[in-house]
Amino acid sequence: MSFTGALGLMAMFLVDLVDMLFLSMLDEKEAVAAVGFASTLMFFTVSLSIAVSIAATALVSRAIGAGDMALAKRRATHVLAFGVLFSLALVWLIWPRIPQLLYFIGANFRTLDLATDYLQILVLGMPAVMIGMIGSGIMRALGDARRAMYATLLGGVVNAVLDPILIFALDLGVEGAALASLAARFSMVAVSYYGVVHIHKMLGEFELMDFLKDVRPIAVIAVPAMLTNLSSPLANAIVMAHGADFGDDAVAAIAIIGRVIPVVFGGLFALSGAVGPILGQNYGARLFDRMYKTLSSAVIYSAIYCILLCTGLYLSQEFLIRTFSATEATAEMIRFFATFVSFSFFFQSLLFIAIAAFNNLGKPLNSTLLNFGRATLGTWPLITIFGYIMGADGVLFGQAVGSVIFGLIGFRMARRFIRELEVKSLANG
Repeated sequence: MSFTGALGLMAMFLVDLVDMLFLSMLDEKEAVAAVGFASTLMFFTVSLSIAVSIAATALVSRAIGAGDMALAKRRATHVLAFGVLFSLALVWLIWPRIPQLLYFIGANFRTLDLATDYLQILVLGMPAVMIGMIGSGIMRALGDARRAMYATLLGGVVNAVLDPILIFALDLGVEGAALASLAARFSMVAVSYYGVVHIHKMLGEFELMDFLKDVRPIAVIAVPAMLTNLSSPLANAIVMAHGADFGDDAVAAIAIIGRVIPVVFGGLFALSGAVGPILGQNYGARLFDRMYKTLSSAVIYSAIYCILLCTGLYLSQEFLIRTFSATEATAEMIRFFATFVSFSFFFQSLLFIAIAAFNNLGKPLNSTLLNFGRATLGTWPLITIFGYIMGADGVLFGQAVGSVIFGLIGFRMARRFIRELEVKSLANG
């Protein structure tokens, strides 16, 4: 589940990395910084889509674990309807306010203009992202991780093919990168729709009264999950805003690192999508021994993954610097991240595991508190202090320290919560 999820997530985030790579070839650092600012806001919208997909995974996997396929199909249909309506409302709300939002997080002058052009195109693809993510969540709940991966893999391929054509051959620059990404997002919909509807036949007829009944259980999971997921882009926005104080070189470095992280650490980001449905199904079947083994296996997986990938990132740092034509100031931040900061992602993976447990086992508010704690108390004071002491590098280091603290706290809370569920289950016979 983690491996296929990792490949799928890496492919999706590779879309942004490919955009950054081709735009860096234009030899215009404002273009790279613009995509960094735009992607910071886009991360908010993608996080909301992931939150609704978490609700789909949790509700469908529990119904399957309890042996109620009719309920699973009904919930799948209604989560999808909920997601489409919600994403359309977001497009209506965000699109006219894009310049103000970008200015708020530090974009200005030509960087602001380029970021606005990029984001105004990309935001139109939000409903496609929502449908694709929910479809993948439903397939993961069914255990079909391979087909869920195909949707995001296709998106990466479409983007990689269209980027050079639109950016260079048609000379569209930043707008070409946005159009390529938009096409990639719509390609995800086709694969997800085919898997959910034609292969698994998981969508039934939409019934308004049943939908209204299901809105509450969907919202009980989706709303706290949205708040939880919004905390990560909030932390990134705080980091980007603090980085802007050190100039466009620092912003470009943070933007490049921000695109590299999901590709390199996609296997850790995939943990929530892998651990969640496994915990959900086993909780539905009251198999607590398997739930404990899932947590232990996830930690072992994270440790091995971090050792291998962080070592690889350290060894390839100069290649990244050359590939993105980084200035010396930008290069120094990339080296600092690859050498000292990247290993903190093991502790961040502990937080991902804890969040998956709380979201899928009926305690999503805990996930919200943990992630917002990391995004606020674990980010802003620390990057302010370390930024003052260490300069631009301190912005990265402060965020890493926060990840270590909240990762350890979150994992301990998750194990204790599963133990409480087991005790309660035994007491109820």
